[in-house]
Amino acid sequence: MSPINNLANSADAAAPATASGSTAFKVDSPSVRYTDSSIESDYVYDSTVVSRDAASGKYSAKPTQVHYKFRTKTNVGRVGLMMVGWGGNNGSTVTASILANRKGISWETRKGTQEPNYFGSLMMASTVKLGVDEQLKDVYVPFNEVVPMAHPNDIVIGGWDINSKNIGDAMRRAQVLPVDLQRRVYDELAELKPLPSVYYPDFIAANQEERADNLIGGTKQEQLDHLRKDIRDFKQANGLDRVIVMWTANTERYADVAAGLNDTADNLLQSIANGHSEVSPSTLFAVASILEGAPFINGSPQNTLVPGVIALAEREHTFVGGDDFKSGQTKIKSVLAEFLVNAGIKPLAITSYNHLGNNDGCNLSAPAQFRSKEISKSSVVDDMVGANHLLYKKGEHPDHTIVIKYVPSVGDSKRAMDEYVSEIFMGGLNTISLYNTCEDSLLASPLIIDLFMMTELMTRVTYRQGDDAEWLPFHSVLSILSYMLKAPVVAPNTPVVNALAKQRMAMENILRAFVGLPPNNEMMLEHKAFH
Repeated sequence: MSPINNLANSADAAAPATASGSTAFKVDSPSVRYTDSSIESDYVYDSTVVSRDAASGKYSAKPTQVHYKFRTKTNVGRVGLMMVGWGGNNGSTVTASILANRKGISWETRKGTQEPNYFGSLMMASTVKLGVDEQLKDVYVPFNEVVPMAHPNDIVIGGWDINSKNIGDAMRRAQVLPVDLQRRVYDELAELKPLPSVYYPDFIAANQEERADNLIGGTKQEQLDHLRKDIRDFKQANGLDRVIVMWTANTERYADVAAGLNDTADNLLQSIANGHSEVSPSTLFAVASILEGAPFINGSPQNTLVPGVIALAEREHTFVGGDDFKSGQTKIKSVLAEFLVNAGIKPLAITSYNHLGNNDGCNLSAPAQFRSKEISKSSVVDDMVGANHLLYKKGEHPDHTIVIKYVPSVGDSKRAMDEYVSEIFMGGLNTISLYNTCEDSLLASPLIIDLFMMTELMTRVTYRQGDDAEWLPFHSVLSILSYMLKAPVVAPNTPVVNALAKQRMAMENILRAFVGLPPNNEMMLEHKAFH
């Protein structure tokens, strides 16, 4: 396997607009301290604790404060991304796109010359409000310059695939990127070859079998040891400080979860040693990553992160995150459903249909794999419905139907159609119908970048409560990644938030806390309470 070289080694190489670790500002506050290696902030977290009087039924709301200290290491170092399913549509697309951005490779289209960009990436193409200037005008900075973050142009990329095609040929097979761009990056991508991967026919659709010509043999324990060595070798060969592993491969069927099988870390490890049939390939990759201290992110909808995986991550103090890239139809649903419920409008039925023709669609044409996707898409409105007891009685939920069909001729250009039927004033009905053409891999690839950047950042952040307390990492389950995921996995006994605006607000304000800034809000009292 040849990873993408991080060095600018050709005449057309172009330096990125910002390098890894760049920030747009410095905080002037006694609560923030900058050193040669870190940013430390004293932060007061304000919240409200609510209790209810049993006799009167009245609520009592008590403002509370918790004092945190955050330390963010500022040296990003040299970081790598290993993708499972590197030769798939998403893996080949994100690799080619990073190469084009890194080297400033433009290409010709019917409309003229197109320059590379990172549009669609929350980190690279959106801004956050920093504050107001002396004239009370809002000041915005790039999301990736609030705290020091890795720049995608600096990522070293490698990975595994069950198919042996080099990444150049995989890019051509995917038929996602414009032909002229493919032509310009092909030679370099053709030098990149994925490592052999793990293939259990029972977990993905039978129609994938003809692709499976690049496999790791042996028992499950031997395969686990092989994957761990792959991660170590990749890290050492490229002089990396950290490696993040991400599942970008096909959707698997759900694995059974049972006591003695995968309910604890030790039981899961024993099940791998015993070669248990219900240990999935994705779970094997997750375990290998955790044992090598490499964060693992699941970009597909199956239940990779079984309880034993989460327990192992907690024990090894390694991060995991998932599930399922949130790119098109579901992202819109998490906005529109929140809008309707917050406006006092009651969705009664949400019907979602989509068809696509890429290999993801081919795999999802099998019932077991479709069921995994159906589960991840179905839960997206749950927290919004649960937040409004005026509209929904306990246990009440809108009808929610999801259909996915495989239509080869549309390729990666997925069609999504949604209908929202809602009850409005005095028993009236309102119907909203949407038609959305999603360039599937061009929407998903920036999510890979965002998940990598945020996960890498969290490996450099620690916190403590009290001056004498130990500095600790965040919880092993990275719920801060929820914005990019359809079915966010959270720590035990933690509420799941699917509303997109809340997910973004949480991410933005946590980053602000790392540099000692208060959370953003839209009160704008400086404009409403004149002095």
